Amino acid sequence: MPKEILGNARIATLDGPGYGMVEAGALVHDQARILWVGPEADLPAGHADAARRDMGGWLITPAPIDCHTHIVFAGDRAREFEMRLEGASYEEIARAGGGILSTVAATRAASEGDLVAQALPRLDALLAEGVTAIEVKSGYGLEPETELRMLRAARRLGQLRPVRVRTTYLAAHACPPEYKGRADDYMNEVCLPALHTAHAEGLVDAVDGFCEGIAFDTAQIARMFDAARALGLPVKLHAEQLSHRGGTALAARYGALSADHVEYATAEDAALMAAAGTVAVLLPGAFYTLRETQLPPVAAFRAQGVPMALATDCNPGTSPVTSILLTMNMGCTLFGLTPEEALRGVTVHAARALGLSDCGRIAAGLRADLAVWNVENPAELSWRIGFNPLHARIFGGRE
Repeated sequence: MPKEILGNARIATLDGPGYGMVEAGALVHDQARILWVGPEADLPAGHADAARRDMGGWLITPAPIDCHTHIVFAGDRAREFEMRLEGASYEEIARAGGGILSTVAATRAASEGDLVAQALPRLDALLAEGVTAIEVKSGYGLEPETELRMLRAARRLGQLRPVRVRTTYLAAHACPPEYKGRADDYMNEVCLPALHTAHAEGLVDAVDGFCEGIAFDTAQIARMFDAARALGLPVKLHAEQLSHRGGTALAARYGALSADHVEYATAEDAALMAAAGTVAVLLPGAFYTLRETQLPPVAAFRAQGVPMALATDCNPGTSPVTSILLTMNMGCTLFGLTPEEALRGVTVHAARALGLSDCGRIAAGLRADLAVWNVENPAELSWRIGFNPLHARIFGGRE
């Protein structure tokens, strides 16, 4: 493949301590992989004949990754937004038949084409901010065919747009009305059989669940994790969002890629996650939308060396967010992350939360998934609100 030099750039490689900044830098790629990165004055002679593009001193970072989304769904929940403003809690809305279950009804009624068409604008908003990899969960079907239809729609998104899509099976998201009070039966008759079907069709990259008082307990989630392990699939978990139920410890015990939300996680949970290599995926959009007050234990995660990712949690009810830049700002403003932690959270650690080892940093041999920003300081990416300074999105070396 033809080589290209991106020269006259400031490059935040995130490969090593701090931002890993390379001043007056250059990056060589071959429209697939990064071949070399460093000060342009040190460019090896073997690359000198490549076509050169002047970046005008702009900042190059690894392309953002959104490692937790629910962007495939039908309908909206704007009325629930009003209800929360009128004083109803998340649990009150869910127990009244709203919340996840209202989206389930709309999603069950939608075709695969409908789901794709409704998801594309959400995806496009993320791509416009440089995102090149995204996770998409099922979990709004809660019956086999709709769960499979959601996963097929997610795979289709990756065919229609230049983006890597990682699919996550989340049938253990809520217990549908027809199984009210029979969560174990729902596991036996829906979650586990449909997982095997999804795996057989090549539709699933990971398995997730919602461990919470309004969803599933640790014993039920453990059954899902056992099934995933038998199929060779990695696991992750919505854990400790609304209360402490032991989900984070369970996720760590199974070597989960990530435990997500984790507002009610403890210092002991952080130690378990660190030992297991489990990423803490922080979701400030849901915290903001639900007007929560329980902060995730960021200091404990730092002290234990737990990687902290950030993601939009884009969904119709609790985090209608389609901006990775806003998510970075909220991670800093609401959770006290530094701008460097926020940038690592949507690059290095987000890649790890998806089990991806070929992206998230800028280094020779990795994918040429890059974002070029019209900014001088990386902190600007977290500082601004409602402003998109993206100059170019490069996916596999192609703009």
